[in-house]
Amino acid sequence: MSTEILFADLGLAQPLLRAITDAGYTTPTPIQAQAIPLVLAGGDLLAAAQTGTGKTAGFTLPILHRLSEHPIENMRPGRPRCLILVPTRELAAQVEASVQTYGKHVQLTSMVMFGGVNINPQHKALRGRVDILVATPGRLLDHVGQKTVDLSGVEILVLDEADRMLDMGFIRDIRKILALLPKQRQNLLFSATFTDEIKVLADGLLHKPGFVEVARRNAASELVEQSVYMVAQDHKRDFLSHLIKQGDWKQVLVFTRTKHGANRLAEKLIKDGISAAAIHGNKSQAARTRALAQFKDGVMPVLVATDIAARGLDIDQLPHVVNFELPNVPEDYVHRIGRTGRAGSSGAAISLVDKEEIKYLNAIERLLKREIPRVVIEGFVAPVRTKQEIERESERPPRRPQAPRGARPQARQGGDRQRTDKPRTGPRTSAAKPQAAPPRHARSHEPEIPTEGMSEAARHQMMADNQLRANQKKAELARHPARPQAALFSPKSGGRGR
Repeated sequence: MSTEILFADLGLAQPLLRAITDAGYTTPTPIQAQAIPLVLAGGDLLAAAQTGTGKTAGFTLPILHRLSEHPIENMRPGRPRCLILVPTRELAAQVEASVQTYGKHVQLTSMVMFGGVNINPQHKALRGRVDILVATPGRLLDHVGQKTVDLSGVEILVLDEADRMLDMGFIRDIRKILALLPKQRQNLLFSATFTDEIKVLADGLLHKPGFVEVARRNAASELVEQSVYMVAQDHKRDFLSHLIKQGDWKQVLVFTRTKHGANRLAEKLIKDGISAAAIHGNKSQAARTRALAQFKDGVMPVLVATDIAARGLDIDQLPHVVNFELPNVPEDYVHRIGRTGRAGSSGAAISLVDKEEIKYLNAIERLLKREIPRVVIEGFVAPVRTKQEIERESERPPRRPQAPRGARPQARQGGDRQRTDKPRTGPRTSAAKPQAAPPRHARSHEPEIPTEGMSEAARHQMMADNQLRANQKKAELARHPARPQAALFSPKSGGRGR
């Protein structure tokens, strides 16, 4: 006698079951089987599940059921009944796509909003009915400031990938958003990992929540075969090309630590005849979307990404993930390799580790409570390079100075590139030549700094403050003009006379 649970056993409405069948599913994953009944009951929920376990459907399906069971006629435009907050653009698009997939047979509308794209189409969508709104915190607050969205009617709040939002510094924006919501609502907090910080957030947000944890904290999927190759940093790009060609890999997601490194690696793979593209915060949203679509369709076999994409990529049966460089934070390793081994499919996670990264590897193994097998390199001969080639490949653009402690980064809409004034070196003299700004490609080497959470108002305020300081400095120079050049040299000091 079979005890297997089916979606039909969970009490979901018939239109939703039809959509699930259309998508090719019959059996829920463990997180879905446990979470859906709790959400349908109307209580708060704290759910911790490793990435790739189907937790998105675990909340979208019961939300669609509850909203469709209690329809509201003559809803005001731009007044959503459900708000789903996510940390990144890619994840926002993924969640809204899930809402569209499972909600195609019910009379509910949804929209997605995030930064980096033109805000006007979002304004237009908010002039109509919106039952479910999927948003990143920064762009949502932009709309709140422009009074184009009304959050007073939210019945269900979802914080998806809550731990990632805390890591990215969104806690202040989340608190601002919570203050705009009605006190009586259902709260659902979903997370790939369940940290102590998440417990603090949950204690202040959830009321007598149900709890679901389908895997131990920070556990990697058992379906993912992990391995480590010890490779010198200078040889990693050549070795990765060797692995891809030797194994005839058709689809591989590669993670680098920096945007500059992602660009260099993609260029190297293309030079070696392997179709590849890089996605990171400096890329426009259109470029990121296009590269991801080509990768999912199998047109482009290699996608090189920074950690900003680690949580937002949902690719069915992705066979290979490569850590070109290990992440500084051990938990990010779990998020990265969670892109493979999803929905019951097996996968491989390969890490290329230089001797300088041993400390990161040890931290990851302590987190996983297991040793990752080392694999001996076979059939690879490191290329011989001239001294000039080595120096050219190891060149790094000059680092920009760090912002003052506590200062928020300034970013252009549409990307995460930071702009920082280059400090002046040497004395201020008429003979001093202005230093040329680094080329555009040389400004993208800094570690990924997510800025999607910064609201438009905050960016404009920062620009205004900078302009005010510049005007004050100009006025001060006008009141106290610099002395003539000759006056800088006094005969008493042994310098040149007049």
